[in-house]
Amino acid sequence: MAQTSRVLDYGERGKVSIVKDTDTLATAAAQTLLDVTNRAITERGRATVALSGGSTPKRMSDILTNPPFRDRVQWDKIEFFWGDERWVPLSSPESNAGEALRGFLKEMDVPSSHIHTWQTPADGVTPAAAADDYVRQLKDVFGEALPAFDLIFLGMGDDGHTASLFPGTDAINEHHDWAIAHHVEKLGVDRLTLTPPVLNNARVVVFLINGESKADTLHHVLDGGIDVDLLPSQVIRPVSGMLIWLVDMAAANRLERAETQGNGR
Repeated sequence: MAQTSRVLDYGERGKVSIVKDTDTLATAAAQTLLDVTNRAITERGRATVALSGGSTPKRMSDILTNPPFRDRVQWDKIEFFWGDERWVPLSSPESNAGEALRGFLKEMDVPSSHIHTWQTPADGVTPAAAADDYVRQLKDVFGEALPAFDLIFLGMGDDGHTASLFPGTDAINEHHDWAIAHHVEKLGVDRLTLTPPVLNNARVVVFLINGESKADTLHHVLDGGIDVDLLPSQVIRPVSGMLIWLVDMAAANRLERAETQGNGR
């Protein structure tokens, strides 16, 4: 991991890599994508990545479009998916896939057949049909076995949600379907999301967390008791893969292990 100031071991809750600031965080995320995908391509001939929305992935996309990353990532051998999506057209600035397409994917040599976006209202389908279509797209790439992504990027909301797994929703405890559509009552919107079985079957899962506004939630997720219905980010426990929390110093300032390490105890 690039420019990591220190690493905290949270056991089965993952390893926390603390970096200086948002720019360093985005650069470390880009380095992670480069390292993981190149290793996967060497070992299996291709790489599979699920992207997330949010400010850090947008900054990461800026970094990826410039040297040295632009020329070192093997763009034509990566299959890109998204961990979740809002029920909006790709043209909307709220669309995770739309922002990534505009931000960097259209500039790189990624075959269009390797870019797997969720269907949208513009396709004239229902959210449930869009989720079924995404399962079909997953099976086109992974076959009938449970998908095993090489790399999944995730974010975390102030309420502890990740992907579109929100507190108190049935999606958190979905164990059968790979992708679902569900109505998030507190937001009054429909969301599309990969489910815990898929997210937890990845080889590497990386949370990207920045800003002081996330500090309290991150503290509760990592230092507190387990309540996945209240803090859905806690449901992410890769079965055999690595779980990494890539965090800037502002977001890490309430972590108990960081305080203990910082005080030399």
